[in-house]
Amino acid sequence: MIHTTFSGRLVMLGFGSIGQGVLPLILRHIGIPRDNITIVTAEERGREVAAEYGIRFVIEPATRDNYRDLLTPLLRRGDFLLNLSVDVSSVALMQLCQDLDVLYLDTVVEPWAGGYTDPSLTPSQRSNYAMRESAVALREAARGGPTCITAHGANPGLVSHFVKQALLDIARDTGAPIAAPPPASDRAAWARIAQNLGVKVIHIAERDTQVASFPKKPGEFVNTWSVDGFVGEGCQPAELGWGTHEKALPADGHRHGFGCDAAIYLMRPGASTRVRTWTPLEGPFHGFLITHNESISLADYYTVRDAEGRVLYRPTAHYAYHPCDDAVLSVHELAGKNWQMQPEKRLMTDEIVRGMDELGVLLLGHAKGAYWYGSRLTIEEARGLVPHNNATSLQVTVAVLAGVIWAMENPRRGVVESDEMDHDRILEICRPYLGEVVGAYSDWTPLQDRGVLFPETLDVEDPWQFSNIRVA
Repeated sequence: MIHTTFSGRLVMLGFGSIGQGVLPLILRHIGIPRDNITIVTAEERGREVAAEYGIRFVIEPATRDNYRDLLTPLLRRGDFLLNLSVDVSSVALMQLCQDLDVLYLDTVVEPWAGGYTDPSLTPSQRSNYAMRESAVALREAARGGPTCITAHGANPGLVSHFVKQALLDIARDTGAPIAAPPPASDRAAWARIAQNLGVKVIHIAERDTQVASFPKKPGEFVNTWSVDGFVGEGCQPAELGWGTHEKALPADGHRHGFGCDAAIYLMRPGASTRVRTWTPLEGPFHGFLITHNESISLADYYTVRDAEGRVLYRPTAHYAYHPCDDAVLSVHELAGKNWQMQPEKRLMTDEIVRGMDELGVLLLGHAKGAYWYGSRLTIEEARGLVPHNNATSLQVTVAVLAGVIWAMENPRRGVVESDEMDHDRILEICRPYLGEVVGAYSDWTPLQDRGVLFPETLDVEDPWQFSNIRVA
């Protein structure tokens, strides 16, 4: 199905695993001449994929000094800049697109090279919270301008649409049906839905079980998606949206002191912080509390305020991620080297022999306890659906495709976050590529089977306190 046609030019900045995986989807579902697409990337990797599809391929790293001179000749009014790069400032590119009247999408708010681990910055200054604040600060000036979608991959991105569908499912199943879901632009209405349902916590609960034909070697970081991206965000402070039901800030928890104040950070990296969570196939498990944009945007979006602006309701929101087993070993080794990257990196692709990515959202604290909604996509399904993808990448690339289509269909929305987009349209585009899309209720709580072997200090009155969810 051709979802939309586009007569302008599309420039793809960066051509790693996501760029290579989304290209066939763009050509399959967007009516655009191949001559109108240009790939600009910092390295040789992916040239053969571009050649396979007859797409112009330019090797030229975008830097703080050259990005305007590099990209401006390639873009004219009404074109599209699809930013899938690393180490290039998303905010700088968004400002460029506003100046040139060009559509834009990225999957994460990325800093310039070194921004994730710059020792001259405080943990707050190099947090995703600060990066998101710098992106949404462009909203007012961009109002009515070209659509610039910030942070729309799988997570952040697709999971925000999962949350809306999960809320509608819970409302239906608890006897509180919503006759007409409000538009995504009505943040207050969606926040009241979450409040009325009693949702206290939102986990992005993900378990990747993909396995390669040969194991990780010592001195090698292995992952099913961007190694640099995972290590960069894993070395940032652990961050989470901070809910109104929480009784006490963690001992190592800090507020930022600026911006929307919807989130806190812990004085430790996310890749060394674990939390208890649950998915239908895995059951209970420990995941890494890796910082992600959606942890902050969800908490901010689902905030209820009174007439004076005081916060009445907000859920706690954070990522709870168990990557593939080789990636867990890689993180363990990385931590042991004091967060210095291994000399070798390997992105798992053709060597994957089995497994799936179970990616969804877990809504906790409502009348039915726990509800997970999301995608179960196996490696076999992913390979059968789209070339140059594994299970993890396809959940990202199809969300990128859906965001690009939505921007083309809604070209004058200014700066937009995932939570502000039409969830039903995004899911309509994505669903054929997500494997089994399911919702499942559970009686799981983070107190389950606790205190049996060793005594613990638990808040039994409210299972959904972060102090119960965090792994000490």
